[in-house]
Amino acid sequence: MAHDIVFFLAPDDEAAAVARLRGPGAAFQSATCCFIEPDSAIAEWDMYFQEPSAEAPSVDQLLGWAWPEWVTAPLNDGVEVFALPKRLTRALANASSAELEELAGRWTTRLRSEDGDDMTDDDLLAVLQGVARLAASAVNTGDGLYSWSF
Repeated sequence: MAHDIVFFLAPDDEAAAVARLRGPGAAFQSATCCFIEPDSAIAEWDMYFQEPSAEAPSVDQLLGWAWPEWVTAPLNDGVEVFALPKRLTRALANASSAELEELAGRWTTRLRSEDGDDMTDDDLLAVLQGVARLAASAVNTGDGLYSWSF
């Protein structure tokens, strides 16, 4: 499980890759959270918008879904930078409050079933709302939406 996660905007994969060593920092517009797996979160969000359901996906469904692409190859230091799929960025940018609430509920249910009391203390709806604001900005500016985690 990643300790620190930052969702951020960058003009392209090359610019996002620069963030790999130290994180995105103040140079990039961002939203943060802790103690989640960004790749499974991104896959679950994408699944929700492609196949809407209030029910949390099974492990098999989630593992069978398309996972985000690495911007830089992972090393043994635990740092990962993923690009969110363009279709997910558009879906988040256009998501209604009700959709974000339903997705947050489903995501919370899955994390609680997997992590129990070790689940993140972050307000997952607030995380999704922050990422959705970034997605809206990405759609308007042409930037990409990325996650950095350690």
